[in-house]
Amino acid sequence: MAEQSIIDKDILIAELLASINQHKFAPDVAHIEIHGNEVLNRNLVDGLIVESQSLEDGVSVKIRVKRGVTIENPVYFCFGLIPENGVQRIFINTLIEEGACAQFIANCTFPNAINIQHLMNAEIELEKGASLSYFERHVHGPNGGVQIVPVTKVRLSEGARFSTEFELIKGAAGVIDLDYAAEVGKDATVDMKTRIFGRLEDSIHIKESANLLGESSTGVLTSHIAIKDKASAIIENEIIADAPYARGHVDCKEIVQDGARARAIPIVQVNNHLAHVTHEAAIGSVDSKQLETLLSRGLTEDEATDLIIEGLLS
Repeated sequence: MAEQSIIDKDILIAELLASINQHKFAPDVAHIEIHGNEVLNRNLVDGLIVESQSLEDGVSVKIRVKRGVTIENPVYFCFGLIPENGVQRIFINTLIEEGACAQFIANCTFPNAINIQHLMNAEIELEKGASLSYFERHVHGPNGGVQIVPVTKVRLSEGARFSTEFELIKGAAGVIDLDYAAEVGKDATVDMKTRIFGRLEDSIHIKESANLLGESSTGVLTSHIAIKDKASAIIENEIIADAPYARGHVDCKEIVQDGARARAIPIVQVNNHLAHVTHEAAIGSVDSKQLETLLSRGLTEDEATDLIIEGLLS
């Protein structure tokens, strides 16, 4: 029975990795595979601590990078569900200790989804001078069937640097309700990017906020969204600058096609006369001059439009 269980795990791991075109990892590359609410496999490196616990309704994962450690290679995470139906609920607590540095790459894959929920509650803390780059790529099937609800709270101590990218370009998005909030300390920097292509009847709601609490803190929120068919998108980006010499910028661009609907809500608030925050928002169809140029080079209108969108989301 135990042998059969091992075989089943190996099959699931292989299917997860195949769905994201990933196969074997080098021995010195840390990686963790989570299917549903179970951690199937982990390979760690010096300085990286990962603890997991199965819960009644999900899985708890605690990640820690030890003080002063720089993890040379990216740490790979694979979250997913191979069946058509199911719920994945993950509670993640990440601590990057003082002076530590790491890069995380997460692939979230639901290739056969009909009725899948991916629910994630995350807390990320970076101590003084720590650095974390987090890239999250989603792989969905062509028909949606996925509900993505990630809620993330980030706390940055003095001099810490945190960047995050959320990417969903291939496959139907389904329902996305993303909520990121960061508290930024003295001389710390947060940089959030979101790139999504919505199709069919996808429903996308992005809410990102940065509270610049420390002197000379910096925050940049960038959302580039393309939607077509009957998809809808609401983008809420907010920066609040409470500290002197804090600097922030909000950039939201949305391309709308067919019967899709888009709404952008940039919010900037300055509570200190020495702080400075700017914003830029644009919603509309593809640029007509770019479209004409590509059509003149022999592309069809659909090919030209896709190329322009690809450029926006690259």
